[in-house]
Amino acid sequence: MVSVMPVAARERIAVVIPAFNEAGTIAEVARRTRAQAQQVIVVDDGSSDGTGDRLAGLDVTVLRNSENLGKAMSLWRGMQHAIAQGAEAIVTLDADGQHQPEDIPQVLAAAQAQPNSIVIASRLRKTEGAPPLRLFANRCANFWISWAAGYYIPDSQSGFRFYPAELLKRVTPPQGRASCFAFESEVLIDAAWKGVHSRPVTIDSLYFKAARPSHYRPVLDTVRIVLMVAKRLLRRGMYPQGLWRALRAKHEHESVTR
Repeated sequence: MVSVMPVAARERIAVVIPAFNEAGTIAEVARRTRAQAQQVIVVDDGSSDGTGDRLAGLDVTVLRNSENLGKAMSLWRGMQHAIAQGAEAIVTLDADGQHQPEDIPQVLAAAQAQPNSIVIASRLRKTEGAPPLRLFANRCANFWISWAAGYYIPDSQSGFRFYPAELLKRVTPPQGRASCFAFESEVLIDAAWKGVHSRPVTIDSLYFKAARPSHYRPVLDTVRIVLMVAKRLLRRGMYPQGLWRALRAKHEHESVTR
């Protein structure tokens, strides 16, 4: 089992925000995040709309990719930069305004209560506003990732998370652009196999009618996640005990929340 340090003091927690063509929202998201954390790192993933320029004058670190490398590589770059600067924990959130930075204290409180865990800000309230195809894709991914991890994960696709830095030092790095949205799922499985589980913190599901289309492609990216999980399950003989544990935990969770 990975030895994970307790939640660090706020000055040793970094927030990493990957951003690709988010000129319309990035400045507000970064400003609100900076009000919650002393170290904010925005990774401009080869944007063509001036995303990085919108951050001029803000007290945040901006890392720029010379080309679009995908969310996984941008997250990894920001995480490694934060760890090199001494961060003992990393919070990640998206740049499109779907996550409220004001929920960061709630995530940190959960991490303080469960120091040996990843914390996922899980979009379990107000899901009626979510696009049906996106909601179906998320539930499909939840099933497969919960199976491979061996416990129930109610929102495996939320990018709003808390990671202990010690855990990130031991997970498998993303393998280029192909990892894209599968990387965050891989981290959950890698961590589970090292004895570190995730804990959900309930937040609102926010989808705006005027928002730009999501970079997540419900069919293609979900298929990539399922294929990644299937390969890992094959390595473990399909891990039937993991499926049993995940289904039992899901039933218990739904019984409590019903």
